[in-house]
Amino acid sequence: MDLREHIRDVPDFPKPGIVFKDITTLMANGAALQQIVDTFAAEYRGKIDTVLGIESRGFIVGAAVAYALGVGLSLVRKPGKLPARTYRAEYELEYGKDSLEIHADAFGHPCRVLVIDDLLATGGTARAALELVERLGGEVVACAFIIELGFLNGRERLGSCEVRSLVNYD
Repeated sequence: MDLREHIRDVPDFPKPGIVFKDITTLMANGAALQQIVDTFAAEYRGKIDTVLGIESRGFIVGAAVAYALGVGLSLVRKPGKLPARTYRAEYELEYGKDSLEIHADAFGHPCRVLVIDDLLATGGTARAALELVERLGGEVVACAFIIELGFLNGRERLGSCEVRSLVNYD
């Protein structure tokens, strides 16, 4: 199945000039969602100990992949959303600045981590997630995305990390 057919473009969101790639239409299609989860699960079976889902759409796919693999799910969230001691990393978006936090005890050590999010754009969000995993002593095995906006060169910010995307817009 061509996943691209199920991704909706929303012009001028969240601000003029941005074309938002909306995956809610993709997630509403059971076969498409199953294809995403099955693809990531097959690629990383036996290679990871936990999935790290990035708020918020990374939680959806991350939870399903973690379940399919029988591994744990760790979360990175916007500031102030996690109740225990956290670490924070700041990053730049294609349309502003933000930060992410992770619980200081999000996973054990050593831990092989698969970072999952819906979209790789400029790479700022994923880079912040990588920094948080490293701060906790984890090893990032790969970063997996449903969509990559290749024309923004986000994978360059992820260094030597393996990057897997299912749909690429060059």
